[in-house]
Amino acid sequence: MLNVGLTGGIATGKSTVGRMFIEQGGYLIDHDSLAHRAEEPGKPAWQDIVAFFGNDILNEDRTLNRSRLGAIVFSDSSKLKKLNEIVHPAVFREWMLEVEAIVRRDPRGIILSDIPLLFEAGWQDAVDVIVLVYVSREEQIRRISLRNGYSRLEAEERLNAQIPIEDKVLMSDYVINNEGPLEKTRENVESVWTRLVEKERIKSMRGRFFRLKDR
Repeated sequence: MLNVGLTGGIATGKSTVGRMFIEQGGYLIDHDSLAHRAEEPGKPAWQDIVAFFGNDILNEDRTLNRSRLGAIVFSDSSKLKKLNEIVHPAVFREWMLEVEAIVRRDPRGIILSDIPLLFEAGWQDAVDVIVLVYVSREEQIRRISLRNGYSRLEAEERLNAQIPIEDKVLMSDYVINNEGPLEKTRENVESVWTRLVEKERIKSMRGRFFRLKDR
């Protein structure tokens, strides 16, 4: 098994790249979905969020109003830090359960975990390889504004809450530039996939060697 951290900044197109890796034969774990699961009404993370931020961040059905919560935390770094302290451990537990379930089905699988805050959460050591989906900061701002209807200031607030994309490039093993045509992105995905398959093969061989050595 090869555990790959698929990351990038806001609006870099990680979901699109993730689907391309699925087409190649990879498994994809979406951490946004894991966060939503961990924050369902009544769950421990939800209880801690409501205890800290109050009932005003809830919808009528008691689910989190993410727009309202986002407006609070992205304008106050201390509150964003508190939210992450609540959510990250819960998401990490859900993540490990997902990885274990996939490995039971396919011990030689290549698992790509779409983790927007991989570096911010300090989870680099939990993966074997890091693949970064890249677009420039200016392109991120354009896409966020177009997708979410945010002003430039609102888009910049969300970007400022993350490590700059250019810094993430230096911390990653592979970079997939997603600013150009989709076919170019697909070519990059296929190239990186070939390398991931080879890394999984080498990791598997080493695992068999050490198991034999321990007998």
